[in-house]
Amino acid sequence: MSAVSHGGVKIGDMNAFSASVRHEPRWPAIVAVLAIGGLYMALPDSLAVGPRWLAPAIVLALLVPGIITHHMGWGRANHLLGVLLSGAITLFMVWSLALLVRALPSHKEPAVTMLRSAAALWWTNVLVFAVWYWRLDAGGPRLRSGRPHHESGAFLFPQMQFAQSSPLLSGKPWSPRFIDYLFLAFNTSTALSPTDAPILSRWAKVLVMTQASISLTVIAILLGRAINIL
Repeated sequence: MSAVSHGGVKIGDMNAFSASVRHEPRWPAIVAVLAIGGLYMALPDSLAVGPRWLAPAIVLALLVPGIITHHMGWGRANHLLGVLLSGAITLFMVWSLALLVRALPSHKEPAVTMLRSAAALWWTNVLVFAVWYWRLDAGGPRLRSGRPHHESGAFLFPQMQFAQSSPLLSGKPWSPRFIDYLFLAFNTSTALSPTDAPILSRWAKVLVMTQASISLTVIAILLGRAINIL
């Protein structure tokens, strides 16, 4: 029996499209945001912005409504809350980094404390920008989940080029998940440049340059200074 058409589109094709759409789980991004809050709490009091509870309170105040709006299907509100959350954790990270850099000439912080703080800020940098890339690329996770294939975006992932020729991906729909953006952010902080995924859009280039600059500050200045005074 042939498939019945509706509005010029066969019902069988519509079902196949719906089956190919994969909804991306949000829990990895939630874990990353909670980890950022934990890393911030591990910083010494001298590097905290305001009271110790301020940053975690703001994170939870934006994260919980974000989870609710996602489950309610309120896409615009969810996206706005996600952008505000990413902006807030970025601000706290940069502010704490500035406080640590300012403390370098005065030798106020012990070497071991500086090393721990630098390591915490380095990992925070990775997680913060992984959340940014995941949140903004190709319209965000909600819009990416509505497409059977990821064919365009700010980053040219290898799977986008070799999906047809790769035996692991041939015939299977592919879309980047949070781990792909985490890998991209980790490489950017480690190599100070993207490795496997070329950057296509201007906003992504600005974010990548910002992340690499923060990582360079942590590695070349903070860790270098701390090792020298051990």
